[in-house]
Amino acid sequence: MKDSPKVLLAGYNGANNTGSEARLLSIIEDVRSILGPEALITVPTLNEANLRRYLKEDEFLKIAPIASVFFLDIRGLVKEHDVLLLVEGSCYMDTWTSALLWAFLWATRCAYTFKKPSIAYAVDVGHLSSFNRWLVKREASKTDLILTRTESAAEELKKIGVTAPIDVTADCAFTFKTEKKDKNILKKSWPDSNSGVVGLAPIDFYLWPVVMRPWGKKENLYKWPYYFSRSKDRIKGSKELSLKWAQKADRIIEKYGKMIALICMEEVDEPLARSIKGKIKSPEMVKIFSSREFNASQITNILRNLDLLVTSRYHAGVLSLEAQIPQIAVGHDTRLRGFYGELGLEDYLVDFKSSEVWNKLEEKVDELIVNPEIQKEKLKNGFIEHLNRVSQNPEILRNFLQKSGWNVRK
Repeated sequence: MKDSPKVLLAGYNGANNTGSEARLLSIIEDVRSILGPEALITVPTLNEANLRRYLKEDEFLKIAPIASVFFLDIRGLVKEHDVLLLVEGSCYMDTWTSALLWAFLWATRCAYTFKKPSIAYAVDVGHLSSFNRWLVKREASKTDLILTRTESAAEELKKIGVTAPIDVTADCAFTFKTEKKDKNILKKSWPDSNSGVVGLAPIDFYLWPVVMRPWGKKENLYKWPYYFSRSKDRIKGSKELSLKWAQKADRIIEKYGKMIALICMEEVDEPLARSIKGKIKSPEMVKIFSSREFNASQITNILRNLDLLVTSRYHAGVLSLEAQIPQIAVGHDTRLRGFYGELGLEDYLVDFKSSEVWNKLEEKVDELIVNPEIQKEKLKNGFIEHLNRVSQNPEILRNFLQKSGWNVRK
């Protein structure tokens, strides 16, 4: 058996994204539980300063800044390491940007070229253009093992024609451990929230996808050369979206006396949250909690102390599940659809593209505020099931590394 390998964790690291942060920290724990605390781990990132907010570098854990045009840097990192783990949940999709998908597929291709073992670790599949479906079929098939976090994701990869071995487990964030000191963070941060809090975790669907271009308006810049998709129609759509959310928040405040927590699971959600708050009639009843300010442990504990969650963010649903917080999803892609299908909560998934989206949302909000226990059994059973499934991740990784010839802990 060979000594402990150098492990490269390629993902959406350092974007002030709660879900990615929770996943990364949980995956590092998985790797260390298998290889020991002295396992050599490298985390590449486009946003070094953000990543250092929650990841402490030491002699065994390295942060590797990479260029925005990432091909050479990723190739070099894969070559230097022994094992590649793709750790971004939204791995095989172009909903957010094709650039991320290409980064993960390029890393896979490099690992295949250099004969380095590679595993996609509890990932998902979503919308793909015809060209990207072809790329995924060709390049993802070079992965040694793909773990998907839903059955529907596994089925979609097979439908695309991916021939790599595929297992179904669950999202790594289900094992994310919060800090005890953060347990009462909602009450500490918002002492006036005695009447109960409804959390809204919206996404501005009109920003995406991020596209690559040599120049553009500064206000649309994500990180050069990546710009948010903006046009007159998209800007109008964003304004209408914030107005609709504000109207629903007003109704919750007026009808039920609940406070509103606007939860930004990623920093890019902040402009929409501020726009929503600016349109609410009683802004003193509203507080914004952003991943730019609050870490994954704090955001998770905020989610777990809500009376009700209405989310467009997948990981808000995942991280709140342990506390059996009643939830409704306003979804626009396959991630929440697959998750809610597994929970048996399809009736509480509202399709953003539906003409009845806001009326149906009102109906479901009323139902769950009046009778919050109605989902309890499904939430409880769903969490137990996902916890059992997520426990397979480190066991599969242990077997994978052992078969690849590396020393592992028993």
